[in-house]
Amino acid sequence: MRLISGRCSPDYSFGISDPRRNIEHTGRAVLAIWNKRVNEGMDEHADLRIVVLVRNMRSREFVLFEEPATRFVPDNYGWEFNKGGNLEGFDKGTGEHCFTWQPHGGQFTNLRAVPASARRFSIGPRVSLVEVHQILAYVGFRDDWVEIHG
Repeated sequence: MRLISGRCSPDYSFGISDPRRNIEHTGRAVLAIWNKRVNEGMDEHADLRIVVLVRNMRSREFVLFEEPATRFVPDNYGWEFNKGGNLEGFDKGTGEHCFTWQPHGGQFTNLRAVPASARRFSIGPRVSLVEVHQILAYVGFRDDWVEIHG
């Protein structure tokens, strides 16, 4: 499974204008951006979690799991560019492909296995699906219920 984090630019955050010049430095910078975001979240919330919902609306099948948000230790990963020009991070101990960073879009992809403990469920065909706008109307939702900060 791929968990995607956008706006991951070592050029913007660290002034790395040529990511190929020193790929280990670039890989460390990419992880530093992720780690900074986790740190910021942990400053506000003692138990920061990542919740993942994998859904297939056609078959009405779902997988749900959560895990603690974690920082990555840059020394544990090696980096190389693939044929598509994306930087890939590999666990130095296992050789496992863990990350992909796309320089042109600044997209950081964290590759994860769905844990065996994940909840798998489906919604039966006799249950009609309700559109979000219908639920919001039913509960009388108003825009002033939510304040966007930042």
